[in-house]
Amino acid sequence: MQTGRTEREMLRVHIRWMIRRDMPEVLRTEQASFEQPWTEENFLHCLRQRNCIGMVAEHGDQIVGYMIYELHKTKLHIVNLAVHPAARRMGVGSQMVAKLISKLSSHRRTRITLEVRETNLPAQLFFRGQGFLAKRVLRNYYEDTGEDAYLMQYQLPGAPVEEPEETPNRLAQYEDL
Repeated sequence: MQTGRTEREMLRVHIRWMIRRDMPEVLRTEQASFEQPWTEENFLHCLRQRNCIGMVAEHGDQIVGYMIYELHKTKLHIVNLAVHPAARRMGVGSQMVAKLISKLSSHRRTRITLEVRETNLPAQLFFRGQGFLAKRVLRNYYEDTGEDAYLMQYQLPGAPVEEPEETPNRLAQYEDL
């Protein structure tokens, strides 16, 4: 997946569970990454859900990226993923996605899904490069702007093809706190 990248340009990271102490650095990356960033309350509300997991990508003692995902019966669903602008295009996002792909199993969870804003071309291209395909357009998905989203999916090779089910606006449940 990472073609043409030299070892020097690749930022090796350690991916671990997110802990409360990570929140200030996670919030800095969130605010630097999105026009409509999540608040600390949004993160905490999400992470308190039984099926919601947060992970961070660490380089040395700095958090350079994070991902929040949900565990479902047959899939993993990425709710939020960002890499700090200073660490972008160095393989951090690819390493985080690879970590999720390694959690898939032909016996249980066989796919990863996520939504991407229709105007977020860099994210669309990144996930396409990781093997995700756009499966459906979700009309008026984002309540803040009324923008559409693309539902993207990675399917474990060799697993039975499953079409993604209708996905409600997941962000809405974290916005009304």
